[in-house]
Amino acid sequence: MIQLNDFLYGKMEFPQLFSDLLNTEALKRLAGIHQSGAIFLVNPDICHSRLEHAIGVTMLIKKLGGSELEQIAGLLHDVSHTAFSHVGDYVFEHLDEDYHEKVFAEVIYKSEIPDVLLNYGYDVNQILYGKFNILEQPLPSLCADRLDYTLRDGVHGGIISRQRAREFLNAIVINEGKIAVNDNAQVNWINDVFEKLNNEFFKLPLHLYANGKMAELIRSFINKGILKESDMFKTDTLLLNKIRTTYAGYEAIKSIKQLRGFAEYIRHGDLPKIKPRTLKALLV
Repeated sequence: MIQLNDFLYGKMEFPQLFSDLLNTEALKRLAGIHQSGAIFLVNPDICHSRLEHAIGVTMLIKKLGGSELEQIAGLLHDVSHTAFSHVGDYVFEHLDEDYHEKVFAEVIYKSEIPDVLLNYGYDVNQILYGKFNILEQPLPSLCADRLDYTLRDGVHGGIISRQRAREFLNAIVINEGKIAVNDNAQVNWINDVFEKLNNEFFKLPLHLYANGKMAELIRSFINKGILKESDMFKTDTLLLNKIRTTYAGYEAIKSIKQLRGFAEYIRHGDLPKIKPRTLKALLV
């Protein structure tokens, strides 16, 4: 057994399978991927990892009574994110922010994950082709993935408190296989938090600048042959180190951190395009 601890869900025990998955290189890499992309370069307080979110999703699915298979899917659902998370979407011009979904199967198949799953009686195709209603739902519905990052990013971004997030979690239930909320005030609250997170965090000009400039830099270096597409599947630190091996890269990263060119970038409207998103939590 392994015990996981999270500020939203407390402590939970999981079978050895989860420990073995967490010890794969594919999942350990997520500990070095910032959940919010390159934002940490301009706001060092925003430094939580993609692995923290993946573990949170797993714990939320378990809290809601999801099967072990769906918990596994929750742990693995972001394993194909590139360095700097959604910056990869801007690099490869995936406006729907789905690049990691396009390469998910390839990343999984090339990893140790299929063998680990097989050791415990699971076939990796159960993850790749299974339907998991708690884990994923299309907008504007609630799901474990969307709910965890809304609360987690909201706390780390200073939009909501940890205590308020935990209070909301006491109001969620499963209704006809999907996440729903049993209190109208909590429905309004989570919908408002989601809107505020998108408008005041994801679309904050400073944050758009950091992610947009990093995407421009990486794309330029790929086009020049300084970086390869495979470098996007390193950790943030390893990719940064490779960029900084050139004088131009070193100066470009320093420029982002010191906000040189920020005003001009904003003025010219060179910001990443983020689609409007709304959340409509279901009341039961």
